[in-house]
Amino acid sequence: MRGAAARRSRARHARPGGAGLALLLALALLSGCGARDRAEGRISGRTLRIYLSGPLTGASSLSARAAIAGAEMALADAGRRMGRYRIALAVLNDATAQAGGWDPGQTNLNAHRAAQDPAAIGYIGDFDSGASAVSIPVLNRAGIPQVSPASGAVGLTSSAPGASPGEPGKYYPTGRRTFVRVVPSYAVEASAEVGLQQRLGCRASLVLQDGEVDGEDAAISYVLAAQAAGLRVLAVQSYERRAADYTSLARAVAQSGADCVLLDAADERSAARVAGRVGQAAPAARIFASSALADPAFADPAMGGISRALDPRVFVLSPGLGPLYPPAGQRFLARYARLFGPPPPQAIFGYEAMSLMLAAIDAATDHGRRPAVRGQVIEHLLGARRRHTVLGSYVIGRDGETSIESYGVWRLSAGRLHFWQEARG
Repeated sequence: MRGAAARRSRARHARPGGAGLALLLALALLSGCGARDRAEGRISGRTLRIYLSGPLTGASSLSARAAIAGAEMALADAGRRMGRYRIALAVLNDATAQAGGWDPGQTNLNAHRAAQDPAAIGYIGDFDSGASAVSIPVLNRAGIPQVSPASGAVGLTSSAPGASPGEPGKYYPTGRRTFVRVVPSYAVEASAEVGLQQRLGCRASLVLQDGEVDGEDAAISYVLAAQAAGLRVLAVQSYERRAADYTSLARAVAQSGADCVLLDAADERSAARVAGRVGQAAPAARIFASSALADPAFADPAMGGISRALDPRVFVLSPGLGPLYPPAGQRFLARYARLFGPPPPQAIFGYEAMSLMLAAIDAATDHGRRPAVRGQVIEHLLGARRRHTVLGSYVIGRDGETSIESYGVWRLSAGRLHFWQEARG
């Protein structure tokens, strides 16, 4: 814009003739079009790049890798092309060894890398709600559409109970929503969790959370849902990830008299060690695990998961519905199993996150025949019609929230997660 203003200033002093005025007018119009294209996020060239950010090491990495594999399958199914465009995928690791999982600094670097790429058309991620809280504002300023296959914190999309002050507005500095998720929020999960516990006869529950963003947010949503349903919550206790010993914590749980214990955590191996100590100290208590723990690293003792002796007492909630998915979902699960082995619940959400992004790009570009504009992709994400997908039928609201309200209850056997029944929020 400064260049256009300078040209106008020089024109007033030079007093050019008609040809000069025509040339300056053409240059100004071109400059204006360029500014408008940048504001709308119009992408030049024939390559559209989708970024995918998640923890490839440490906590949640097995689930994230499963979701990434699902996303890559969806891109392959689309032929990696859309009309005149080639669709490229850039997978980024948001974890560091020091953090033992996702790291805010690394997540910030990943988001800025996408924001600075003129070919970036979308961003799949993040997997942890804390990571999404870091990446959403960066991508929002750049106008890059974002689809998360996992982040469930209420405040990312809503100011409803469970959100913190300033949420969700502080994540959207442009005032325009750019974030969508294909999993229900922690408010829906909490309602399903409370209903399950009440059906199983829980009278007094206690919550253990690991101090991570997902653990804290899920715990807050659970307490609110329990209060509304009349389920007594004795306490919410945080514990240190990767602590040397959890004996005193387990002793306190046993002394509380809780008959049901909920683990809201992201670090699977620490949570498994906590569950083991609690199981020994309170042998009559049932143990419930939040969706972030629907992971082989929590379920399988060979990977540092819980002891098989605890399996009959453990219930794991996950938005994954396993055998209840429609035929398209069953075909995906069977194909994933042939390629990679038993699919963790998160795999199908990676597939759908990529499928949703590709569908929005396809609609925004008229099957690749029109220019790709980020703003139009966002409009098709938020204004999408009801989708019939591997997850079943659902819609995405203008706030980026999915209409899906079902959760699966998973049990453990021989180190594996097995679908047991559906629980609705």
